[in-house]
Amino acid sequence: MNNPATLVSPAAVTALCAASASHVAIEAVFETGSTNADLLARLNQLGTLPGPLLRIADQQSAGRGRAGRSWLSAPGAALMFSLAWRFQGPLHRMTGLPMAVGVALAETIAGLGVPVQIKWPNDLLKGGDKLAGILVETCVDKTDGAIWAVIGTGINLLMPDALEQQIGRSVAAAPWLAQMDRNALVAALLNRLAAVLAEFDDTGFAPFAERWNALHAWHGREVMLLDDGQVLQQGRAVGVDAIGRLLLDTAGGRVEVLSGDVSLRLSPEQSTGNTPCS
Repeated sequence: MNNPATLVSPAAVTALCAASASHVAIEAVFETGSTNADLLARLNQLGTLPGPLLRIADQQSAGRGRAGRSWLSAPGAALMFSLAWRFQGPLHRMTGLPMAVGVALAETIAGLGVPVQIKWPNDLLKGGDKLAGILVETCVDKTDGAIWAVIGTGINLLMPDALEQQIGRSVAAAPWLAQMDRNALVAALLNRLAAVLAEFDDTGFAPFAERWNALHAWHGREVMLLDDGQVLQQGRAVGVDAIGRLLLDTAGGRVEVLSGDVSLRLSPEQSTGNTPCS
């Protein structure tokens, strides 16, 4: 049910949707725990959905990032939404999905006048600081075994002083995006995202690898992969391959890293003074 107090009007967004997103149902709520959790709960209860569904909230009290991290935001300061999308599968083909989503969002935001880069596997950076995060969760359609992906996105539009102090690090903001009509911003993101997801379902990640590498924030820099604070790998970040694995040139040769509950950091000697993002 739409709340008249929400910042986004589903009808207004739908009116601005291109053909790629015209079949996406849109719902907006003022506040919820987590839009990702909402859609996953609905899928688990119903077993399937009639079609793609975008759920957007002005506020989330239990927003989540990757590896269970909390996503903090002040009311109206971020754009937070989740998109449920049905894929043919199989599940192992979904490895590169967060990276393809990153390409879609980065290209859209850059087209709106805010240049951004991508940090593997699922963050967008502006000026070295985190502008947006992506969380992809999957479940199986109970009717035919297809794969549903719930793609959660949080984009920092403004960073109030109180929230910056709470987070304890500088997080990039995008005042130009914050000044845009919220319905037009959502429609622009949804149009590109829907087109990319349809292409990904047909081709996998391979056609997006070159586009991702062109947006790679830490290309050629020394990085570390951490798991619970322990260094797993260290080397020079080369980019990603055709299935979305991070390529590192290490002392022992090139290694391929699959996305998981690991954190990518710049090596200490590469640090520019900004706190790297998880």
